[in-house]
Amino acid sequence: MKDRDSLKSKPNRSRWTRFAALAVLALGSQARAAPSVIEGQDGWLFPGWESTGKVNRAQLEADIKLIQQTKDDLAAKHVALVLMVVPAKAPFYPQRLPAGTTLSPQVQSRYGDILGMLSAAGIATFDDRQVLQSVEHGQQTAFYRADYHWTAWAAEASADATAALIRSQFDLPASGTGTVLGEWTNDRRYGDLAMNFMSPEDRKRIGRDTYTVRKQADGGDGLLADSAPPQVQVVGNSFVQPYLGYSQKLSNALGQPVGLMWNPGNVGPWKTFLDTVESPAFAQHRPRVVVWQLNEAQLENSPNSADSWDPAGLVSAGTWLGRVTTALAR
Repeated sequence: MKDRDSLKSKPNRSRWTRFAALAVLALGSQARAAPSVIEGQDGWLFPGWESTGKVNRAQLEADIKLIQQTKDDLAAKHVALVLMVVPAKAPFYPQRLPAGTTLSPQVQSRYGDILGMLSAAGIATFDDRQVLQSVEHGQQTAFYRADYHWTAWAAEASADATAALIRSQFDLPASGTGTVLGEWTNDRRYGDLAMNFMSPEDRKRIGRDTYTVRKQADGGDGLLADSAPPQVQVVGNSFVQPYLGYSQKLSNALGQPVGLMWNPGNVGPWKTFLDTVESPAFAQHRPRVVVWQLNEAQLENSPNSADSWDPAGLVSAGTWLGRVTTALAR
């Protein structure tokens, strides 16, 4: 990802510019598969590449089985796995879809089905849909109107729920201090769905959104600098990037450092998980808990889903699991 690395080397870019540019990358492969955006009620936009009618149940079950095997491999090394599944935007806001648009019963029940499968597999998780619903009041929403991503309010509420789950199920040794949160601030920008998939005329018609996010209290985009190795490691996509504040809030809620490994969505969750466990840092100090963030619809895409992930990240399920096992044996 040459473009992503070059952004990191240019500190004069605003946090929003980095976020927006990375969002283009995050949507890149999906755009190749379905270059569309669904315009709903009152200017609400939805990703056209996420089906409102079909669910690949067989692949969903296979992927959760693969995650279960990974959970068992981690547990053998005394590392716990927490899966955080972010709900898809369209099923979350059916009332905001275009008039006459209906979701299939399979799509409507998919999130609950996923939670049931994870519970049956013994994988620690929580109902993030309920968490996001609790965020919705007044002008505060769980997703940005014209953007694929959840809001910083939703990210922080989900971080609090993650911290509560970790505290209830796992003992974390004392380790350093948590991130100090900055004050809230507002940006007025076009959402990534409007920016990347609409003509200039339609984008202007849809208008900008207000992005309410935290200022960085430590002066950068990373977590609070701390010499203590993190006992909790977050792995995910652009939903958990520093701009939206999930990892910072999780660190603050736990009162200790939290590690973060994330990539744009076109890299895929399977490749990002491999990047984490194969890294020298993971070999030198295994965390007590890995929090793996995925999006609801992503769980229907296998490690070798060529329509979803960049070629460099494609790998068969068997090879993927073998590499995880090898990495954990170091």
